[in-house]
Amino acid sequence: MSAQRIRLLVVGTGGMARAHVEAFSAIDGVQIVAGIDRDANRLATFCDEHGIEKRFQSVDEALEWGEFDAVTNVTPDAVHFVTTLPFLEAKKHVLCEKPLAVTHADASRMAEAATNAGVVNMVNLTYRNGPAMQTAAKMVASGDIGEVRHFDASYLQSWLTQDAWGKWDEEEQWLWRLSSAHGSKGVLGDVGVHILDYATHVAGSAVASVSCRLKTFDKAPGNRIDDYVLDANDSCMMHLELANGATGVLHASRFASGHINDLSLSIYGDKGGLEVRATHGVNTLRACTGEDLLEGVWRDVEIPESEPWVFERFISAIRGEGPMDPDFARGADLQKVLDLAVESDEAKGIITAVQA
Repeated sequence: MSAQRIRLLVVGTGGMARAHVEAFSAIDGVQIVAGIDRDANRLATFCDEHGIEKRFQSVDEALEWGEFDAVTNVTPDAVHFVTTLPFLEAKKHVLCEKPLAVTHADASRMAEAATNAGVVNMVNLTYRNGPAMQTAAKMVASGDIGEVRHFDASYLQSWLTQDAWGKWDEEEQWLWRLSSAHGSKGVLGDVGVHILDYATHVAGSAVASVSCRLKTFDKAPGNRIDDYVLDANDSCMMHLELANGATGVLHASRFASGHINDLSLSIYGDKGGLEVRATHGVNTLRACTGEDLLEGVWRDVEIPESEPWVFERFISAIRGEGPMDPDFARGADLQKVLDLAVESDEAKGIITAVQA
């Protein structure tokens, strides 16, 4: 029996769009039917490369055409809100890149609009795809480590100290991430959202309070390169208390020399502990539970070779074959914590409660 045909529109044709198109094109029954970008040359190059026929330079033009079922939004953070709402109003399914929006007010409006539209809505929190992370979340939920008491987590990158991904001081795809005027919330909004989701998903609890300090380092004369004022934060440190009473720390940095793109989480309960790692694309999980606690012996935990990626889960949700997770409501909850983290830093690290 053939899979239900899904006609997909790509919004934004920058660097991440290529990964989206390649992933969706590999799913049976999914057809990339159109692309949107204000930059006509970039749009033409991208669509020619991927064999995409219809090309639009505005959301309104694409909606007037209307011959698509779902949208993958790969625009810069600052325009997620304005580019997503019209599609929700038109009752199109939407997958949006993270963070969902740059403020909780906008993110919550997006979540409300998606609910009212009754469409599938998901956020691309990439590291939900990790088999070690998902196995750890299931172990915590099953009580394998007892009541969670403490955790520490980090997301470390080094692209400001080495050119592993390209020259950050010459290429637009990196420079905009360092400038608040270009819509960046710094490392906090870019990768802090990932490690926040990572840790709290595994812990199985929402954030009750946050204390945060952010740091921006000088990176160029006058901390400016051409039109880019380099004022977005480069490193962040958060202390969290969760609704289940657990406490922990999260930190993220672009100055973590030697760590190209590494995530780690250690989580401890009253009956054991887990260590989750995602380094150089390799996922690992270790546990210390049961009789091993006495001697502090840690053992490797068998994990699946892979988990379904968000692209597969998005299409499955549209076809009614699986849940939409993580959804816009999750994205809005995460953004609430990030907004409070910024407020906490501005108040020199004051502890700020997360209101329901």
